[in-house]
Amino acid sequence: MLARERAHVFHSWSAQNHIAPMVIAGGQGSYVWDPSGKRYLDFSSQLVNTNIGHQHPRVVAAIKAQADILCTVAPQHANDRRGEAAELIAELAPAGMNKVFFTNAGAEAVEHACRMARLHTGRPKLLAAYRSYHGATTTAINLTGDARRWQSDTGTAGVVHFFGPFLYRSVFNARTEEEECERALAHLADVIAFEGPETIAALVLEAIPGTAGIMPPPQGYLAGVRELCSRHGIVYIADEVMAGFGRAGAWFAVDNWGVVPDLITFAKGVTSGYVPLGGVIISDPIAATFGERVYPGGLTYSGHPLACATAVATMRAMRDEGIVENAARVGQTVLGPGLRELAARHPSVGDVRGIGVFWCAELVSDRAAKTPVDGAVMNDVVRSCKALGLLPFTAANRVHVVPPCIIDEGQARAGLEMLDQALSVADRAVSR
Repeated sequence: MLARERAHVFHSWSAQNHIAPMVIAGGQGSYVWDPSGKRYLDFSSQLVNTNIGHQHPRVVAAIKAQADILCTVAPQHANDRRGEAAELIAELAPAGMNKVFFTNAGAEAVEHACRMARLHTGRPKLLAAYRSYHGATTTAINLTGDARRWQSDTGTAGVVHFFGPFLYRSVFNARTEEEECERALAHLADVIAFEGPETIAALVLEAIPGTAGIMPPPQGYLAGVRELCSRHGIVYIADEVMAGFGRAGAWFAVDNWGVVPDLITFAKGVTSGYVPLGGVIISDPIAATFGERVYPGGLTYSGHPLACATAVATMRAMRDEGIVENAARVGQTVLGPGLRELAARHPSVGDVRGIGVFWCAELVSDRAAKTPVDGAVMNDVVRSCKALGLLPFTAANRVHVVPPCIIDEGQARAGLEMLDQALSVADRAVSR
C-alpha cells in the first residue's frame, strides 16, 4: 500500500520526498487501526471532521440506501435529499437564514460567500484575520492569515488583514480578556476606517480559529464585530467549516455567543466527512438580492444526492443521540479540566484553551518568553503519542485535542493520560 501511495499519490501541503503516510486500515467510533490491528484513539478526528466518529451505522446505511435510489443528478433538478438537507440546516441556523447554497467543500463555500457579498454590496474589499485559515482556493487562500498564504498571495485579491484577539500572544499588550477584546475591536474599527467602509464588501471570520490555534474569542468580541459590520453595511461571514456542527459544543460556534452573521460557511462536520459536502447559509436579505438577478456561480455536484443523504443522516443522528450536548459536556467536565491539570504539571505547556471538543495545548521551551518548541520536539511528541496508541493532530507548536463529538468521558480521560506521558518528551526540551 505504501509503495503504491508513494509512486502515484501527490500529497497536499507536503514535500513529496519527505513523507511517510500512516496507513489506516479501518475505524469504528472514536478509534482507527492500522493493518497490523493496532488501535489508536483518534484525537484528531482526521482533519477535525469526523464529528460523529467512524462508521456510524445510521449514516453508512443512509449512504447505501441512497446509492440504490439515485447516485447523482444535475443541480438544476430538484431532489428530495437536497431539499431535506437544506431544510434541516436552515432549521439549525439562526433565525432569518433560510436558504442554503451547496458546495463540495469548505474552501468553495468561502469562495461563493465572498462572491455573494461582493455582488450584494457592490464593493470590492474583503477583511480577514491574520491568525486564520479559510481554504486553498484562490480567494480562500488569500483570506488565510497564516504562513500558508504567502506562496500563493498575488496581492491582487482585494484582501486586507487585521489582528483578532488572542490574549496569550496579544499584539495589543493586553493583560486581561476584557482589555484584549476592547483593544482588538478598536483596532478593527481603525482598519475599517482607514480602508474606507464604503469599499469593504465583507468581513470573513472563523468563529473560533481552527488550525491557526483554536482561540475562542473573548466575551463581547463577536458582538462587537457584528455591530461594526452592521454600522458600515459590511457583510459578516462566519466561517464555521471546522467549528460548526457540534465541534464547539453547539450546532454553530457563533451560537455560544448569540451572534447572527449574514452568511455562514460550513463543511466537514455536516457529513462527518463521510462524503464531501460544504455550503453557504444565506440570510434573507442577501438571498433576496438574487431573487430576480442571476447568481453567477454553480458547481456540477452542488447538492449531490449521496452527500445530502449523508448530511441528513448525520444531522438526525446528532440530534437524536445528543451528540452536540455530549461534546459540550465532555469539554466542560473532562477535556478542559484535564488539560489545565496537565498544564499545571508540565513546564512545556504554555497555554491551553478551547471549548467543546475543540482544544489545544501550546508547547513552549520557555514559559516566560513563550518560546515555541521546534519541529523536532513536535515530531518526537507525535511519535510518542502514536506509540502509546493516540492519534494526535498537531499544528506548529500545538497539540490540538479534537476528538469526535461522540467521545465518552472514559475515552477522553484515556486520551489525556496518553498525552500526559507523551508531554514528558516536550518537557525535556524546556531544560535544554
